[in-house]
Amino acid sequence: MHGKTRVAWRTSPGLVPYPDAVAFMERRVADIRDGRATEMVWLLEHPPLYTAGTSAREDELLDAARLPVYRTGRGGRYTYHGPGQRVAYVMLDLRPRGCDVRAYVQSLEGWLIEALARLGADAGRRSGRIGLWVGNGDAEAKIAAIGVRVRHWVTFHGVAVNVTPDLAHFAGIVPCGVAGFGVTSLAALGIDATMADVDAALRATFPAAFGVGIFDSS
Repeated sequence: MHGKTRVAWRTSPGLVPYPDAVAFMERRVADIRDGRATEMVWLLEHPPLYTAGTSAREDELLDAARLPVYRTGRGGRYTYHGPGQRVAYVMLDLRPRGCDVRAYVQSLEGWLIEALARLGADAGRRSGRIGLWVGNGDAEAKIAAIGVRVRHWVTFHGVAVNVTPDLAHFAGIVPCGVAGFGVTSLAALGIDATMADVDAALRATFPAAFGVGIFDSS
């Protein structure tokens, strides 16, 4: 990767409280913007919770008492996070990348498609629907969510891949505002992938998707 930007790669064990994760991202984004820190990808899991993006509608929260709900500045609507779901928060500076948010989201999608393919899941885009999907017709289901925020052209928040989560918790919301479709996971598809397997696939496919190198960060 000589000559390419190198992005810090961080993986946190256990369950990271959502407010702690947001506070960390806020600090890191400011430091990246000001040149005090390198770009970063942060892999983690959260305790069970719902987040409401900037476009979330109240009638899409179907069971408000089920789990804690956090208002967040990312784009999108309601989503679920919890154990068994790999969240990847991506903090990249778009200024040297043309300040193109649409291209950035397409790169996130392409990254996830390649990573999931390595794990045996044939995921893809669907017109008019954010995230990554598997299956066709009535059998279509969402396997990964995307929700991003950009401040001063530095990205944060990111993606979430369903590995082995409790899918029943998605019943408390209209996931990402898309009704009429299911939510699935690698486990539900019969793919016996560990979180370490998912992490390895995400790491292996990230450099090509974004044209960078990576290095381990604590």
